[in-house]
Amino acid sequence: MPTPAPATPGYYPPPAFSFGVYIGASPSSPQQPVLDAAFQEVSGIESHVAVEEVAEGGQNAYVHQVPGVTKHGNLVLKRGYLTKDSRFARWSAQTIGSSLGTPIVTQIVNVCLLGPTGQPVVTWTFANAWPVKWEATGFNAKSNDVLIETIELAYTTVTTTVAAS
Repeated sequence: MPTPAPATPGYYPPPAFSFGVYIGASPSSPQQPVLDAAFQEVSGIESHVAVEEVAEGGQNAYVHQVPGVTKHGNLVLKRGYLTKDSRFARWSAQTIGSSLGTPIVTQIVNVCLLGPTGQPVVTWTFANAWPVKWEATGFNAKSNDVLIETIELAYTTVTTTVAAS
């Protein structure tokens, strides 16, 4: 995770409402991401180090806690349900809706926090991402909410890049 900026006069953390999700391409790529990769919410950006306990022979007052492997949660993407064909939907269906007769295709997924000019301020790059869960919200005749689909992606590693200011 990036080191927080030192407390400087006039510094204010960027808001979290302006972001972009780029699937299969980097945000600096000449190819622009397709419209179906727009999401209303992104969550699950997390990493933690597992702690292993090691008991020392003859020592009953405590156990040693040593660092283990780094673990990541699933990246969770939410958006209004898309009724037209899309590259992202085909990729998800190929993995989640398949019988695994074809290999799982992994992608690089970039989540970019955008600044006031629309340029990435922070980019999280998820390597070897692939869909592991798809869910649609329930139907309710008493409300007029938009149908929301949620897609969870597993990945191997995440790296963070902070743009130079």
